[in-house]
Amino acid sequence: MTAYTVLILLVAAERLAELVVARRNASWSRAHGAVAYGDGHYPVMVALHTGLLAGCLAETWLAPRPFQPLLGWPMLALVLGAQALRWWCISTLGPRWNTRVIVVPGLPLVSAGPYRLLRHPNYLAVVVEGLALPLVHGAWLTATGFTLLNLPLLAVRLRCENAALARSAPTPAPATPPCSTY
Repeated sequence: MTAYTVLILLVAAERLAELVVARRNASWSRAHGAVAYGDGHYPVMVALHTGLLAGCLAETWLAPRPFQPLLGWPMLALVLGAQALRWWCISTLGPRWNTRVIVVPGLPLVSAGPYRLLRHPNYLAVVVEGLALPLVHGAWLTATGFTLLNLPLLAVRLRCENAALARSAPTPAPATPPCSTY
């Protein structure tokens, strides 16, 4: 269980690194005339993702289950793959990546890296990690709870982000409804 605690702390440190990058990128975006969207759902997203890490620790300490290698090792591989995909997204988007929906008007959509394969690859990383990270050590309640809460939040986020990208496209796009708050 100590190794799993270290894993969760490493993921938490990674999240802090993301926030540093996001803050720097937000400054770049604002300097280039960016518009922010969907601030209403952002605190819910932060709370849910923080809850994922806390739930992983709490469930494994309060309801200790033995490590199951046949489940734990493949889930760890998925977690590592999700981290690699996330940082591939971050490096591909460069200063345009953020934890918030911040869009610089007029910039074309990125179609390199993982974005040549998927429109929102970072959210695939989020979904995989949210399921796999708890299951590394059998925290199935946390995996289930996070996934069930994340799906509607992710739907809100995707609608918001797609609408923001459509509004800021370099060519005229059809009218889209404004981002809803969560």
